[in-house]
Amino acid sequence: MGKQTIKAMIEGGKATPAPPLGPALSPLKVDVKKIIETINQKTKDLAGMQVPVKIIVNEDKSFEIEVGTPPVSALIKAEAKLEKGGGEAGVKRVGDITKEQVRKIARMKFGAETPQHLSQVEGTARSMGISVGKGIITDEELKKYAEIDRLKQEAAAAKAAAAAAAPAAGAAATTAAGAAPAAGAAPAKAEKPAKEGKK
Repeated sequence: MGKQTIKAMIEGGKATPAPPLGPALSPLKVDVKKIIETINQKTKDLAGMQVPVKIIVNEDKSFEIEVGTPPVSALIKAEAKLEKGGGEAGVKRVGDITKEQVRKIARMKFGAETPQHLSQVEGTARSMGISVGKGIITDEELKKYAEIDRLKQEAAAAKAAAAAAAPAAGAAATTAAGAAPAAGAAPAKAEKPAKEGKK
């Protein structure tokens, strides 16, 4: 059969025989439990992050485990201690990492600290609403963000009210138009009394 390669994305230190690994490994008749234990041992330092792993199963059922590095965004969230990035980059920042953390992430992901790699890490951080070297979020910033949220909520409420009022106004206008006489129409003439017949 030759070598078989299985690729999967698992949470660091928490691989299990459940999908995707279990169903992929079982048909190869290998020691699934041992493979899972090896993966968890190799990825324990990446706990809380999604980690790409490659399992190479040889003909004699021996195996090799290759551990990739998580995406840059996952490394940034781990360093910033955030579960997720912000959705309004350039408007709000949700966290901050230092220049040293940028270098650390570059080493973990690319194995080097070249200007290109550092720039890529910083760019990814900023796109997630995470600043570099600005420090913790201040009370003044929090007040500013609260005001932005308030204005957005007011604008959304006004838009919703206008949308709700539009159909009602249209229906009223239609009703009024149907009740009014057509423009330019002559007023109805009063009927003349019938003439009495000649005697």
